[in-house]
Amino acid sequence: MSAVRGLRVLLAIGNFRRLLTVRLLSQAADGVYQVALASYVVFSPEKQTSAAAIASAMAVLLLPYSLLGPFAGVLLDRWRRRQVLLYGNLARTVLAAGTAALIVAEVPDALFYASALTVTAVNRFVLAGLSAALPRVVAGGEQLILANSLSPTAGTLAATAAGGLALAVRLAAPNGAASDALVILLGAALYLCAGLASLRMPRDLLGPDPERLQPHLKHALLSTARGLSAGLRHLTEHRGAARALAAMTLMRFCYGALTVMVLMLCRYAWSDADSDGLTLLGIAVAVSGAGFLAAAVCTPWATARLGPLRWVATCAAAAAVLEPALGLPFAPVPMLFAAFVLGLTTQGAKIATDTIVQSSIEDSYRGRVFSLYDVLFNVAFVGAAGVAALMLPPDGTSTALVLVVSALYAVAVSLVVFHVKRDRPVDSRETTEHRFT
Repeated sequence: MSAVRGLRVLLAIGNFRRLLTVRLLSQAADGVYQVALASYVVFSPEKQTSAAAIASAMAVLLLPYSLLGPFAGVLLDRWRRRQVLLYGNLARTVLAAGTAALIVAEVPDALFYASALTVTAVNRFVLAGLSAALPRVVAGGEQLILANSLSPTAGTLAATAAGGLALAVRLAAPNGAASDALVILLGAALYLCAGLASLRMPRDLLGPDPERLQPHLKHALLSTARGLSAGLRHLTEHRGAARALAAMTLMRFCYGALTVMVLMLCRYAWSDADSDGLTLLGIAVAVSGAGFLAAAVCTPWATARLGPLRWVATCAAAAAVLEPALGLPFAPVPMLFAAFVLGLTTQGAKIATDTIVQSSIEDSYRGRVFSLYDVLFNVAFVGAAGVAALMLPPDGTSTALVLVVSALYAVAVSLVVFHVKRDRPVDSRETTEHRFT
């Protein structure tokens, strides 16, 4: 199936389009919210931001949820996922509006971070639900590969485009807390639209199967420990999925370390004015988004010929070579090329990893596994920020950090390269029964 024909087939599936709409609106809101947070935390004129401060902010926002994330996965395998998308986005609407109010009120940072933490926690829950629900609206095999290329990448592009819009609003408005609050309110409106869009799908469409539902929260919470153990055991029984997750976690660590470095370069090394630094950051995000789009185009073709695990290894190997080659000059133009490579390789590997997990893990375990997947992402990102805080000088230029990242990409290659002999290209004839009407 050609990529163009495959996309036409996917977009002709009504429930796939509806799920995609929820993802686009939800991740667009995420992009707006993240730009507002970055502007307030990193680029506020009154704040002297350091790599340690960025790492601390990431730890506050992500680590608490990382400890609770597996419990959310157990619930994702018991609650109707359509309802999770509905109520999760409605909750984020209210919570984001609360964050805007706290910014205007100029409350202590601790209260601001507590509010942002609640939005982030629900956000990860919704994203895990979107990934677990995808196989319920498309068939398997090559169609699932294409869906994994289109959906997360389209969501990332929506977040990038919405973030660019938020950046334009922020730059056009006068400096001050009110501008950041205005941008957050824009994100809250998009969260509301995402919640309402989920109502276009039937309650039971996205699973899990009705006979597996536990309608009472008490029953679901009591079975959490047993469910997590079963989910982890199920994952370890599928070595290809486990190795792909391990490699993807390392690549996420590299992504986090390079993100903190670029933030510091934009804030201090590449500009004297705060607005210039924010503009450069916006350009870097846009270029990285172009890399995500390129990954969506080439990954179905690559996995059809190489197999998903070989494609993960190829992406990690390319990053290991190209990131230091482009990043070590610490100049804006080469670093923008590095941002493109980072977007292409990270998203290409993620599309393949998502497909491996979705194809290998049974539906009754999928929510738990994707929640664990999400936790690994968070821990890796926060850990990378902590390492970057220790290694980066005030202006963000660190040769040692770039070389460490390159070495970790090489380790990611080694995790999967010895397993690829069991891997094979995706056969479009291999399909499983799903609801995709």
